[in-house]
Amino acid sequence: MEQIYDLIIIGSGPAGLGAAIYAKRAELKTLVIEKEMMSGGQVLTTYEVDNYAGLPGIGGFDLGMKFREHADKLGVEFAKDTVLKIEDADLTDENEVLEAAEAGAGHPPVIRQVVGKKETRLAKSVIIASGAHHRKLGIPGEAELTGKGVSYCATCDGAFFRKKTTAVIGGGDVALEDAIFLARLCEKVYVIHRRDEFRGAKSLQKRLMELPNVEILWDTVPEEICGAEKVETLKLLNKKTGEKRDLAVDGVFVAVGITPNSEEFKGSVDMDSAGYIAAGEDGKTSVPGIFAAGDVRTKALRQIVTAVADGANCVASVEQYLYRIE
Repeated sequence: MEQIYDLIIIGSGPAGLGAAIYAKRAELKTLVIEKEMMSGGQVLTTYEVDNYAGLPGIGGFDLGMKFREHADKLGVEFAKDTVLKIEDADLTDENEVLEAAEAGAGHPPVIRQVVGKKETRLAKSVIIASGAHHRKLGIPGEAELTGKGVSYCATCDGAFFRKKTTAVIGGGDVALEDAIFLARLCEKVYVIHRRDEFRGAKSLQKRLMELPNVEILWDTVPEEICGAEKVETLKLLNKKTGEKRDLAVDGVFVAVGITPNSEEFKGSVDMDSAGYIAAGEDGKTSVPGIFAAGDVRTKALRQIVTAVADGANCVASVEQYLYRIE
């Protein structure tokens, strides 16, 4: 019979790695399944992290690597695969059922099978920590010019626009961080926001307002990204005045929020209307034995520190579930 893990963690961002570290220290037989080539999730594309306690100003890539190094030091097992679904395992052989019961510390558990593109694996519990991805604008020219001037990661692609003109679309923390980063490289940075005030942190707003090469276009939305072989202009509409204009830019950085990576789990666990997995601070979903951590779950604050905390809380819930601790 193939091995049954105590816990399979889907995703290797801060939530997944935080969970892995706590699970390994709890001596749970754990596997982390990661889709990307590198661990760390979205934190890898953050230029600078200034709000993670004890590590002020650390680069996002460096922080992501520290998470992975910690997990490696503890001997966490990793597998590269794309998870397609989670379902109940069909253990029809009598010996398999007995082994599964023994694996559950005397309590016959529901064994889940995590179905991947490469392999199907068995576990007594699962933490979904699959994170989220950047939301698209959904306007003409966006898809066609992605990689040709349209980007969703300023820290990844900003260097290509050194001494050029760029536009950042959005008004949250990520948009402000992107604009601040690009202002160091670009001759001119436009920040295009559909409202008349930012949603991002006041500290970021203050830093942004002090930059001489940044111009903010309030109450403005993009309607089309234009260019033959690369981005050339951005068609804009002022929502208050109705004025339209063509803005000449070399690059467009989209930072309008995130969408949870939960498509594969629809029908397996309850979700809200936006696709976030319904789970509280303890990570418990609508299905016993399946938990959710990090940006993929319903929560008020999505930060690196809250993702790591989610991972720890989920492991505590996993232990309660596996050992029937009240």
